[in-house]
Amino acid sequence: MKLTSSAFLIATTFLTAWTPADAQQENRQLELVATFFDAMPTGVTVTSDSRIFVNYPRWGDDVPFTVAELIDGKAVAYPDAAFNRPDEDHPASSLLSVQSVVVGPEGRLWILDTGAPAFSAPVKGAPKLVAVDLETNRIVKTVVFPDEVILPTTYVNDMRFDMTKGAEGVAYVTDSSLSGPGAIIVIDLATGKATRRLNGDASTAPEPGFVAKIDGIPLENTPPDGPSAPVHIASDGIAISPDGKTLYFSPLTSRHLFSVPTAALNDENVAEETLSGKVRDLGLKGASDGLESDDDGRVYGGDYENHSIRVLEDGSWSTISQSDEIQWPDTLSVAADGYLYFTANQLNRQAGFNNGEDLRVKPYKLFRIAIDGGPVILNKTEE
Repeated sequence: MKLTSSAFLIATTFLTAWTPADAQQENRQLELVATFFDAMPTGVTVTSDSRIFVNYPRWGDDVPFTVAELIDGKAVAYPDAAFNRPDEDHPASSLLSVQSVVVGPEGRLWILDTGAPAFSAPVKGAPKLVAVDLETNRIVKTVVFPDEVILPTTYVNDMRFDMTKGAEGVAYVTDSSLSGPGAIIVIDLATGKATRRLNGDASTAPEPGFVAKIDGIPLENTPPDGPSAPVHIASDGIAISPDGKTLYFSPLTSRHLFSVPTAALNDENVAEETLSGKVRDLGLKGASDGLESDDDGRVYGGDYENHSIRVLEDGSWSTISQSDEIQWPDTLSVAADGYLYFTANQLNRQAGFNNGEDLRVKPYKLFRIAIDGGPVILNKTEE
């Protein structure tokens, strides 16, 4: 049987693991920062004075608190234990299941609550952004996503900020739906007004025919009873350029990085079809969960198939760290200390991908590698 070029690409995707040609180009020192023997962390962020925050989504592990600060190597509920107790009757005043934490350009800790424990349909009024003043450790702002941007399939995943836009800035948030359309949600932090952009676009959707392969094993949904099914996860990782003009993003089940001008993304007069035409495919970075950028314009992505961290610099991708210890690099976070931090949480070893058997081996780990760059800070300048 003769395969067309597209059919051949899909066939080889199923049969072989993808390995970048530069896989051994560079291997910077991998430094262990912290270990986790309880719940599985996903997100990490680091303040300018080296405070470290992590989060634990409520996916099935015992999660007594969904956001924590690491103090002397120990995870402590943040901002306090009470706010971490889920209360679906008062969804705006408690944390149900946090997927991401980010120190914003203005120095606050921003918390992204999916409002969707165990990937359920989001609880009405629960998906939200919460800002915590890091000097007082008190909540100073809560922005609940409007109902019209939260679909029954929505799973808000990661976020980036530009505080130079509007009265109080804007947040860009990925919808990494497992069964519905992916999107970039743009939300005005002053008014709470939000729009879904690139909704269901090819750039925010899972790549057709894509099957990741990790340690020789295809990444598939494999319940203990019943047939296996493909993993489809939409737009996940997100990063922003130092000038705020370009947003980078990628579906989790894809190896491509995409970009879009933020001016068009923020302009509601730009139709979806026109916006889609402004999206650029920036090439094969590897299959990534998290993305990040630095103040020198480099874009970083995990490569969970090859236990690697990769970087886009001067138009070319290269590998900067590779180790069997990098078992599913999740969130990436550039800190002011010149390091790129990331969690390695063995996500692919969860029971749902392994015929009902949990193959994760504790501890989960937080690593860092040295980079020649700092965080992107898009904040209003004082006049």
